[in-house]
Amino acid sequence: MAADVRQVTLLGLVNLTAAFDCVDHSVLLQRLQISFGLKGTVLDWICSFFSDRTQQIAYSGQLSDVQPVLYGVPQGYVIGPLLYVLYTAELHLLAEQHGVSMHQYADDCQFYLCTPVSQAAAAVSKLSECV
Repeated sequence: MAADVRQVTLLGLVNLTAAFDCVDHSVLLQRLQISFGLKGTVLDWICSFFSDRTQQIAYSGQLSDVQPVLYGVPQGYVIGPLLYVLYTAELHLLAEQHGVSMHQYADDCQFYLCTPVSQAAAAVSKLSECV
């Protein structure tokens, strides 16, 4: 649509490596409570989904010690990307503060804005500052 009105669109693509593994459980629970109003049984269920998890590595027939998993949301479930999006929901507020639009699915984020060609240099600075 921007091209139809002779504007350019600037796009910043952000993909966070191992993003699902970096979710802090306490921050996520706090955000679910405060920002999204989850409480009681629902919050307890979500908490049980990622608490008390452990991991162990098998390599060449040897097993490592069992270690607690302190960060991350389990992958391979429908709820994993949803929990990550809720964890990072404040990114939209940051984009809005900079006058930048944002589209997100899980750890793939697109920051973009449309501008007349004459204001492209200022828009590049605005997009860079946001990212």
